[in-house]
Amino acid sequence: MPAPMKQTVRRTLLVTSATLASLALTAPASLAAPSPSPSPAASGSPSASVSPSTSPSASASPSVTPPANMSSVGGTRLGQAGTQVAIAGGAPVLPKDLTARSWIVADAESGDVLAAHNAHWRLPPASTMKMLFADTVLPRFPKTTVHKVEAKDLAGMGAGSSLVGIKEGETYTVHDLWLGVFLRSGNDAVHVLSQMNGGIGETVKDMNEHAEELQALDTNVVSPDGYDAPRQVSSAYDLTLFARSGLQKQDFREYCSTVTAKFPGETTKKKGRTSRGTFEIQNTNRLLSGDYDISQYPGIAGVKNGNTTNAGATFTGVAERNGKVLLVTVMNPEKTDHNEVYKETAALLDWGFQAAGKVTPVGELVAPKGTAQASAQPGANPSPSEGQAGGAGAASQKPVAGAVTGSGSGGMWIALAITGGLLVLLAGGGYLVNRRWPLPDLVRRRR
Repeated sequence: MPAPMKQTVRRTLLVTSATLASLALTAPASLAAPSPSPSPAASGSPSASVSPSTSPSASASPSVTPPANMSSVGGTRLGQAGTQVAIAGGAPVLPKDLTARSWIVADAESGDVLAAHNAHWRLPPASTMKMLFADTVLPRFPKTTVHKVEAKDLAGMGAGSSLVGIKEGETYTVHDLWLGVFLRSGNDAVHVLSQMNGGIGETVKDMNEHAEELQALDTNVVSPDGYDAPRQVSSAYDLTLFARSGLQKQDFREYCSTVTAKFPGETTKKKGRTSRGTFEIQNTNRLLSGDYDISQYPGIAGVKNGNTTNAGATFTGVAERNGKVLLVTVMNPEKTDHNEVYKETAALLDWGFQAAGKVTPVGELVAPKGTAQASAQPGANPSPSEGQAGGAGAASQKPVAGAVTGSGSGGMWIALAITGGLLVLLAGGGYLVNRRWPLPDLVRRRR
């Protein structure tokens, strides 16, 4: 497709997105690997260190140096130890004082890796593993599904797990449970959803199969919530693949960009009357919610954070600036300053936006298996991982988000989807869109 036509298609998508967004202001929200060598695993805390697993191998510290031979998925340079970057004329130098053991900066739409540091180093991922959990399980249940929690649903959670506060005997919607997963990194919410999915073992199996489908071959899942477990590992490269795949889904984008929400409390009886209140939960992603020592990052739209004794601080974030969408993953900064993982992420995002177009990519984010052939056809249908999470029949070809802010209850941004006749109108851009395996336009906050 000629370059002018590509620009025209892009402008058409953006205009359509803005038009749909204006309509949404008056509409309600839609309801719509190979096994790695033994390594310490991650636990599931959102922002504070969590007691390690009782397993001896789970409490061991990871090696302080990357292995000599790492995966070359995405390019040979990504399998090399140390920093990989190809700065051309006019490109800024990388930020100083980066202390993370592993990190990656990638263009979410083209898949180009702008720079990386030990990208394929298998490390404990902490609660960033929940991105894979959500990408795997989220499409399987309509968000309006109601579930009454039983004792078995909450069994087997590790000591010190991060919790959203789910109570046995209470009922919750799937929507409630996903808010607990994304905002509070609740292991209790993960366990309930896993039981709904056939149990912990079945969910772990599904996650490992999905990781292989995404070509995330550094990953070995043992616990769906990311809690400490022997041999549970991932990499900055794989976590970025999980985020990129998850962000193809409308509900995933909505949940990971939500700052605050109301969560159901306990049912109480007083004077013969039954009532159930709510309490507020806040997203522990500090680039999204801000903190006393760090500001909300301009253009941030998610994704997921984690922090445990074994994994240290981990984070994958996505942000948009001037039409460019970047993904950055940072794992285990050596520097222990408060919110250091977010500060290093913000510095890498700033660098990436300045360096885009001025550096030679050192690799790429690969497409899922089975995508290449389907995407070679103009107007090809999306792969299953692209579908919406609103239940059966909710998938759409090209999710697009407009400039909708979370002014409603819970601070939820609404992602819109192009469907029906609009698909026909935009079919001419299908080849360009699908061939590049792009991230759909994100839910973006506008000041």
